[in-house]
Amino acid sequence: MAYKFVVFAACVAVASAGVIPAAPVAYAAPAAYAHPAPVAYAQPAAYAHAAPVAYAQPAAYAHPVAKAIAAPVLAKAAVAVDTDYDPNPAYNYAYDIHDSLTGDAKSQQESRQGDVVQGSYSLVEPDGTRRTVEYTADPVNGFNAVVHKDAPAVAVKAVAAAPVVAKVAAPVAYAAPAIAKVAAPVAYAAPAAYAAAPAYYHH
Repeated sequence: MAYKFVVFAACVAVASAGVIPAAPVAYAAPAAYAHPAPVAYAQPAAYAHAAPVAYAQPAAYAHPVAKAIAAPVLAKAAVAVDTDYDPNPAYNYAYDIHDSLTGDAKSQQESRQGDVVQGSYSLVEPDGTRRTVEYTADPVNGFNAVVHKDAPAVAVKAVAAAPVVAKVAAPVAYAAPAIAKVAAPVAYAAPAAYAAAPAYYHH
């Protein structure tokens, strides 16, 4: 802020010292510009049109005598036929997996005749139940599925009845936990108050 004040004071001092003229500078009027007289152009000479050329009428045209021509034989265009298209598709497939190493067990079978598809699949879920889904699909009813859940088939082995002897150990005695003596907390002094006097500026 002080810098701006110093620059302003310097400008006022220069103006009052007469370095910057107080009256505006007078400029002389520009010299008059004289335009040259326009160039005179002569009128173009008259243009005469040539007489039109006369054309003779063409001679009469005689058509040749019509001869009997045999009608051309047109070959039928070959129509591209998709040999892979089957108007009545049909298929059957099935698979069955039983992996004893991982425990994975699933199967599926499906068949199609025309636009009707029927099939089912099954799998063993993590809780051991077997989920079986039977489905059908056709243009009239769309896709429909029925889900069945079967309880897990767990084979229970018969174990010979043996007498069960339970040995109970004597209870273990635990000592009461030791309570450690904690030192009193350290007291800290309050911080010293700091109050600076505001700075005053004189103009």
